[in-house]
Amino acid sequence: MDKDLSPLVCALALNTLFGNEPKFSHHLIDTLGSAEAVFALSAQERLELFGPYNPRAAQIGPAILEDAQAEFERLSGRGIQFLSIFDKGYPEALRECPDAPLLLYVRSTTPAAEIFDGRPAVAIVGTRDQSLYGRECCQRIVRALGEAPARPLIVSGLALGVDITAQAAALDCGLPTVGVSPVGVEDVYPRRHTAFVERMAATPGCALVTDYPPGTAPVAYTFLRRNRIIAGLAGATVLVESRIKGGGMITARMAADYGRDVFAVPGRIDDVRSQGCNQLLKEQVAAPVATPEALPVALGLGRRRLTRQAGLADAVRVRFSPALPPEDVETLVGIASLIRERRGICFDELCRETRLDYARTARAAGLLEEEGFIHIDLLQRCSINVKNC
Repeated sequence: MDKDLSPLVCALALNTLFGNEPKFSHHLIDTLGSAEAVFALSAQERLELFGPYNPRAAQIGPAILEDAQAEFERLSGRGIQFLSIFDKGYPEALRECPDAPLLLYVRSTTPAAEIFDGRPAVAIVGTRDQSLYGRECCQRIVRALGEAPARPLIVSGLALGVDITAQAAALDCGLPTVGVSPVGVEDVYPRRHTAFVERMAATPGCALVTDYPPGTAPVAYTFLRRNRIIAGLAGATVLVESRIKGGGMITARMAADYGRDVFAVPGRIDDVRSQGCNQLLKEQVAAPVATPEALPVALGLGRRRLTRQAGLADAVRVRFSPALPPEDVETLVGIASLIRERRGICFDELCRETRLDYARTARAAGLLEEEGFIHIDLLQRCSINVKNC
């Protein structure tokens, strides 16, 4: 084995063996002085250390180390990077956690050691069953963070709903983002986000990160282990929407246990998707996100830079005036303004409010969606894309 790779390969092997019990790996290393020392034990020394009936003793040996070396070489050849807890580039916030993973697999065009180098990190998490309110709040929060003097790294879990909304908004705002995966580094979960992961991994400063060996399937415990990495990477966690029970709530409570700042977006008392946020606020585990624009100051990122932006109506006129008659442009302006005022308004309501027929309303809404001004869901409910309003 290459002497320079020995600590990394040993960490890879220990992570494969005891990834679900990182505290045990830490105890072994603290006891013996290094990861290499664990694999230098003789059979008798392993017996004395573990006792005669401990199955862990038999797992430690040259075979697992050879497998780790082969995996390192194969994945390195495919552009996968590694960060062991012994490396200087390993994220300091995560290193502070008592159950920090020994090893991270990283997919990125940026050197792994530079991804977490001194940049503040904010985790944004929440329910998969995201409401239009939650989607808009999430986008506004990310945009506000993007306007802060100290622009943070956005961390989330690539899940449907709040997670992917936050990470897509980060890329749109020019913020780096790290997606923490619940499966092996060669896979994507959910698969529908494969194209997004490829875009993210190819964007400088962004990365896909996991501590799972290749071939790990998504089962319940892999999400729990993933959530503790999200909480550990970030100095603060923002819960946008969550039911009383859910992955976002677990991540937020883990962050609080690590002594990190936790924020929650208040919601309606009769909305199940806000019950988790409201519960954390009630327990004073989390501080409220009163306005997205105030969050950067609360996080110590500085007061947002105020930039003059064109209003929604002006932006619609600039985009469509060269191609459409003035009366059609004003129709688009009116519909866009109505959607901004009435989040979640559907086509039938738009028809009643504008007194246009259904075909003309649908065509106008379709044009606005094509140009990124609005979002239309499967129930034909419309909402404004925050970055364009």
